[in-house]
Amino acid sequence: MANAVLRGRAIKVGDNISTDLIIPGRFAHLRSNLPELAKHVLEDTLPTFTSRVSHGDFLVAGENFGLGSSREHAFVVIKTSGVSAILAKSVARIFFRNAINQGLPILLCDTDRISDGDELEINTTDGHVTNLTSGIRLSCSKIPPLMSAILEEGGLIPYIKKHKEFLFQN
Repeated sequence: MANAVLRGRAIKVGDNISTDLIIPGRFAHLRSNLPELAKHVLEDTLPTFTSRVSHGDFLVAGENFGLGSSREHAFVVIKTSGVSAILAKSVARIFFRNAINQGLPILLCDTDRISDGDELEINTTDGHVTNLTSGIRLSCSKIPPLMSAILEEGGLIPYIKKHKEFLFQN
């Protein structure tokens, strides 16, 4: 995420999207094959998702996104499907932290003024979303510097590998 400005199209879902709705449990046998598992993202909630999503698009949600179990592949397959960031009114804390650790940015904002299919530009540094379709500019949460650094490295593990000498000094 070296570039703090992201552009893509909004794919909108509603409130209370659980990790089981993101990737239904019946596909758990595919967890070791992430590209195959990603073909089933939001299959029961938004059956057209995988045919619509393009690299760089944004998943736009309402309240309480990512609730439920800490199913670790839920956020990974969203990223694998091509989504470059998630915008939501609120996100389950464990989902938020796990997504950042995997290199998937999540920004909190009022998503009511974003429609499905809108073209968006997100500036993660200054915390703004510009809806290029409607011309509306929204404020959203800024990504704190440490989280930005983790995202820039592609997730927590690459970040630790790069900075291990600094992190593990006595």
